Amino acid sequence: MTAALHLALRYVLRHRVQSLLLASALGLVVALPLCLRVLVRHAQAELRSRAASTPQIVGTRGSALDLMMTALYFKKENLASLKLNEVPAGGIPLHVRFEAQGAPIVGTALEYFGFRGLRVAAGKQITRLGDCVVGARLARERGLKPGDAVFSTPEQTFDMAGTYPLKMRVTGVLTANGTPDDDAVFCDLKTAWLIEGRAHGHDDVKGTDVLKQEDHNSVANAAVRMFQEVTDANLNSFHFHGDLGDYPVSAAIVVPPDAKTEALVAGDYARSKTAQLIRPRDDMEGLLTQLVRLEGFAAAMLLTTAGAALFVSALVFALSFRLRKREFTTLEDIGVSRVSLLSVKTLEIGLIALFALVIASALYALAIWAAPAVMRLAV
Repeated sequence: MTAALHLALRYVLRHRVQSLLLASALGLVVALPLCLRVLVRHAQAELRSRAASTPQIVGTRGSALDLMMTALYFKKENLASLKLNEVPAGGIPLHVRFEAQGAPIVGTALEYFGFRGLRVAAGKQITRLGDCVVGARLARERGLKPGDAVFSTPEQTFDMAGTYPLKMRVTGVLTANGTPDDDAVFCDLKTAWLIEGRAHGHDDVKGTDVLKQEDHNSVANAAVRMFQEVTDANLNSFHFHGDLGDYPVSAAIVVPPDAKTEALVAGDYARSKTAQLIRPRDDMEGLLTQLVRLEGFAAAMLLTTAGAALFVSALVFALSFRLRKREFTTLEDIGVSRVSLLSVKTLEIGLIALFALVIASALYALAIWAAPAVMRLAV
C-alpha cells in the first residue's frame, strides 16, 4: 500500500498543473452550493434583524419594498416625499435623497440615534445647522475624524441651476453597530433641506443688489454671494422660506409604546389615501420567502452542474488511465500486481478528491469571512 501511495503521489506531483486544475474544478462545484447557502443565511439573518428592530414605517403610498429599503438601508428609491406634518407624533423622520461621494446622507432627528443604540465614540453630537456625524466604518475607510469636513454630491454634475455642494462639518464619529448606519453620514433635517436648496445663506443684500420686492421678500441679483458652508460667523444669515411642516421627508419610523397604540396608528393610515404604514417584519418575511425559493432554484442548478462536472472528471480519469496503458503494462511486467495497480489508480483519484476538498473548505471559509462585505454591497 505504501508503494502504491508513493506511485500515486509521484504521478500527481509530476503532473501538478493538470492535477491542480482538476482539483480546483471539483472543489469549486462542491463549494458553490455551500457558499450560496452561507450567503443566503447571512442575508436572511441581517435583513430579518434590521426589520425586526423597526416596528412601523410611514411613507407615501406606493411600493412597500421601496419604502422599506429607503428607511432601513438608506437607498434612494423612486418615492414621492411625505410632508413633515404628516409624520405621526413621536415618529422619527428620515430624509434620504443626497450622497457624499457614495455614502448616503441621512437627515433625521436626534431620537434616531437613541432608537438605533448609536452613541458618539469620538467628538460630539450635532449642535447646529451644517453639522454631521459619520458612521464608524465610513470614518475608518475615509480617515474622517471630528473637525474634518464632508461634501454633499450634486445630483446632476452639469446642472448649473441646481444645488451646490454643501461643506458639512464632522462633529463626531458614531460607535459601530454592524448595520448600514456604519456607512452613512447623519445630519439634522434642516441641513438635509439646506442641501436640497430649500434654505440658503448669503451676504447682506444692499440696496443696489435688490432687483425687486415680492411679498416682503427681496429678490437679489447674481452678484450676491451664496454661502456653501455654515460657520459660526454666517450661521444667522441662513433662513428657510415657508412652513417647515410642508417640507419633505422620505419616510418616518414609528415606535408605538404598546400593541393598542400600534393597532390604532395602523388603522389611521389604512384609511389614508396618500400615506401608508408598513410593518417591516411582515414585509421582510415575504421578501425572504422569495429569496429562499430563488436559493432552491439556484441550488438545483448548481447540483446539476456538479453532477456534470463529476461526470467529466470521471471521463478525464478514464481517458488518462487509457493513455497510460503502456505504463501500467510495464509495471505489470516488472512484477507489480494488478491489485497494486488498481490501488494506484484509486489513490490518484483519492488524492485529487482530497485536494478538491481542501480547496472547497478554503472557499467555504472565505464565504463565511466575506459574507458581511457581500451583504453591504448587495443591499
